[in-house]
Amino acid sequence: MRVLIGADTWAPDVNGASYAARRLAAGLAGRGHDVHVVAPARGLRSRPARKVGPLTEHRVRSFPVPKPPEFRLCTPVALRLTARRLLTRVRPDVVHVQSHMILGRVLLSAAQDLGIPTVATTHMIPENILPAVSFLHLPPAQLKKLFWRDAARVLARAGLVTAPTPLAASLAERNGVPGPVLPVSNGLDLSRFRPDTEGRGAAFRIRHGIPETAPVAGFVGRLDREKHVDEPVRALPLVRRTLPDARLVVVGDGEERARLHAVARSAGVGPAVVFTGRISDDEIPDVYAALDVFVNAGTAELQSLVTLEAMATGKPVVAVDAGALPHLARQGENGFRYPHGDVPALADRLVRVLGDPAAMATMGEASLRIAGEHGMDATLDAFEVLYRSRTAPIVGTRPLRRPADRRTGSRR
Repeated sequence: MRVLIGADTWAPDVNGASYAARRLAAGLAGRGHDVHVVAPARGLRSRPARKVGPLTEHRVRSFPVPKPPEFRLCTPVALRLTARRLLTRVRPDVVHVQSHMILGRVLLSAAQDLGIPTVATTHMIPENILPAVSFLHLPPAQLKKLFWRDAARVLARAGLVTAPTPLAASLAERNGVPGPVLPVSNGLDLSRFRPDTEGRGAAFRIRHGIPETAPVAGFVGRLDREKHVDEPVRALPLVRRTLPDARLVVVGDGEERARLHAVARSAGVGPAVVFTGRISDDEIPDVYAALDVFVNAGTAELQSLVTLEAMATGKPVVAVDAGALPHLARQGENGFRYPHGDVPALADRLVRVLGDPAAMATMGEASLRIAGEHGMDATLDAFEVLYRSRTAPIVGTRPLRRPADRRTGSRR
């Protein structure tokens, strides 16, 4: 099957939607599908199609935006014509867009015109967008309504809409996206994220000066406002009253990084917080292996791939009771939840895990079981079924006809 994935955010962007799209594309290609990806170029010129590993990338000219850093949007000028030409040339069996933003909406519209079946996955949650449009000076409630109205209008063009969790699907439907919106997990490579049997965690601790026996909590992700990483930083001195050697590892970069350093210093735990900055993808599994518990204070999570990755490594989770995190952090089973903003409650939950090795091990085993429900194979199976159910055009007047392959005389 020839699948064209449209992604408004793609490598080297660092965010959940980008990683989810890349895993999907790589997984489909690994199953023998002919996968094409359309994504923003890193400059004002489009790039010719090129092979990147098993994928064919088509990069469309784009421009940078102030927030988030390094994020780019495709140039709207002549984009619809570019999309039509690209779809006519590639002749995909299905177009699967990963957002309703500029590139995603134009690909949906062009596919609709050409009679190509479409699937759209929404990763949208307005709280993640609000910081980027703070210059509008509009009330958040009004902005959220505008975002959802626009999303519903664009996603209505898709033949089928999916979201990464039941919560995300329900949220989309409640805000006007035509249903049913089907929950399909972003999926996880369980061969890459697994319990540490090779000493990777110990090696990571040595590299970053973390004592072998120190209790360690950690977070991986963007250091932006909605992630609320200041809460685990401020909880650390409370944890250290009971566990004096406790450490916190913070992996990632973002607008909040300098402020978080200042928070750690003012709380008197500067030396006990390890800020690694952004690290390579290859080192990410080592981070989870080095932790005793993963902590996530983000209030705008539609699934949280980093939490799943930590769980697949066999780690307990302490997470804020918000967004989709209650689907993953199951109270008393594989960790604990705490109310947003309640730093003493967060510290209490961390102590309950870090201070009880037996409970830590039991909760880690539970995390493994829960993460196993999100294996990439199940996600790929689900999308293959959905793609095949869309083999006839949903909307459109002139379905594309693929010419017979000159060598085999067949249509793939």
